[in-house]
Amino acid sequence: MNYGLIKFVLAHICYGAACALGLPLAVAAYFGEDAWVPALCCFLSWLLGRFLLRSSNVSSWQEVNLREGMFIVVFGGLLISFLGALPYLIAGLLGPMDALFESISGFTTTGATVFKKIDGLPAYILFWRSLTNWLGGISIISVFVAVLPQLAKSGAYLFNAEAEDSREVRFLPRSRSTVTAVFYIYVMLTIILVGCLVLAGLSKFDAVNYALSTISTGGFAPHTYSVGYLQSPGIELVLAVFMILAGGNFALYYYVSLNDFSVIKHNIEFKVYLAAIGAATLFIAADLVRVGDFGLADALRHAFFQAASFCTTTGFASRNYDEWPAFSKMILAALFLLGGCSGSTAGGIKVNRLIVLVKSVAAELRRTLHPRMLLSITYQGKTLHDNTVIYISRFFFIYIFIGAVFTLGLTAVGLSMEDALFGVFACLASLGPAFGSIGVAATYAQVPVFGKFLLALAMLIGRVELIMALVLLRREYWRGTRHW
Repeated sequence: MNYGLIKFVLAHICYGAACALGLPLAVAAYFGEDAWVPALCCFLSWLLGRFLLRSSNVSSWQEVNLREGMFIVVFGGLLISFLGALPYLIAGLLGPMDALFESISGFTTTGATVFKKIDGLPAYILFWRSLTNWLGGISIISVFVAVLPQLAKSGAYLFNAEAEDSREVRFLPRSRSTVTAVFYIYVMLTIILVGCLVLAGLSKFDAVNYALSTISTGGFAPHTYSVGYLQSPGIELVLAVFMILAGGNFALYYYVSLNDFSVIKHNIEFKVYLAAIGAATLFIAADLVRVGDFGLADALRHAFFQAASFCTTTGFASRNYDEWPAFSKMILAALFLLGGCSGSTAGGIKVNRLIVLVKSVAAELRRTLHPRMLLSITYQGKTLHDNTVIYISRFFFIYIFIGAVFTLGLTAVGLSMEDALFGVFACLASLGPAFGSIGVAATYAQVPVFGKFLLALAMLIGRVELIMALVLLRREYWRGTRHW
């Protein structure tokens, strides 16, 4: 493995972090706040980048192979998380573990917070939280692929190493030009949402913060009570629509721009995704009306918003859904486990995987009844290779297994079974707020230090390819040189 090249890429990640930290520096200057904290963070990021670049002995971009790409994705994510924790730590707002937890939560677009009160935080901190969501949504590595032409062919390795979807089912960019186009779509949706929110009555600062967290499906809000603070049906509708767009496949939007909307019409994943949100909205609204908590209009309003928020794993809340009936909360739990579409900023298992899993179960049932029948599983009209189905089945098993192990670990440090279970899977799925003592009306501040470590690890594992994360734990990855 070319460690010099890895240091070279990590150095440029540090330089990128220094540039990103320059934005909260500008915010601090604009609002007349003490700007020395973001200024010092910028300098430290630049200094670390300079050190890595000097020690790399590499003077120009070189081709990155799959093995190095996997290392950069995982450890680049850890590096940017440590750098992202500096503003919280240096400002004295959070301790080391809490600062790292908040940073990882931001860059993984999880949206889980340890701040007990958001209102009253410095403006540059509020902006930095939202910006970490936005950068995490497109992902730091993918941003580099999009804006640094020097990467050339290396971009494909980095993007494919980071992608969360199975090889034959995923619908993701494969060339630098396509990644660049997807990045532009991401930026344009953000700008459009900012404009819509300003027209709906939000201040420019709040509009920017909510837009950054919405398009990234991150969920960090500039107010303690999330979207419920705004008490505006119009703004909730705008945010819900853009959350749904953000949970869709960005590469699909690119192909729509090249062709027409018939691409969406024939995409089974996007149709199932919309159907899941629609069905959940109706069931939750009916449940809320049944118990007498809401009238029909308000029930539909809050049910639609929360269904969009949970299915896209954004984590915004328009009301305290913890007070809703158990049936409604279980639907929300099913939605965040499902997640959004492949090639989106949403977390969860992803809709395309669920479709293949359901089809594979149906095929097994038919094979049991007709042992001699030759059965195949199709997706988008194409027959899937057996290895693809096996890969997705393994992914699902590992996802549940890791969730169970981490849940056991959290119960060992004192969390209740409900808090541990929903907390772990909310972090694995990049949702953030769960139910109970770590729900919308509370934070993760009261979780013990080791519990925060496990949840932060769950966020990181849930954001990258699970198989890839486990591969890095094997000795062959570090010692072997064959087949790479």
